Amino acid sequence: MRSLMCVLFLLIFCSKQGTSQFLISPTAASAVPERCCWSFIDFQIPTQKIVSAVKTGSRCPTPGIVVTTRRTEFCVEPHEAWIKSFMERQSWK
Repeated sequence: MRSLMCVLFLLIFCSKQGTSQFLISPTAASAVPERCCWSFIDFQIPTQKIVSAVKTGSRCPTPGIVVTTRRTEFCVEPHEAWIKSFMERQSWK
C-alpha cells in the first residue's frame, strides 16, 4: 500500500514537471528520508558480522534499525532484544 502511494506520488510529481523523465528536484528529494525500513528480518545477525547499526530517521513511517554487514543491509525492529543489547554496547564505545 505504501509502495503504491509512493509510485503515485512520483507519477503525479513528474507529470507536473512536464517531463517524461523520472527526476526528483533537490527540494523534493530533501523531503524524502534517506533510509527507511519497509520490511524487517525475523532472524538474529551474529554481532561479529555487524559493521554498523543506525536508527532510521524520524520522518520514516516505521521506526527501525538499519544493520549493515560486509555484504548487505538489513532492517531490524528496534524492540528486538538482541539489537537493543548491541546498540547499548555500541553507545559505550
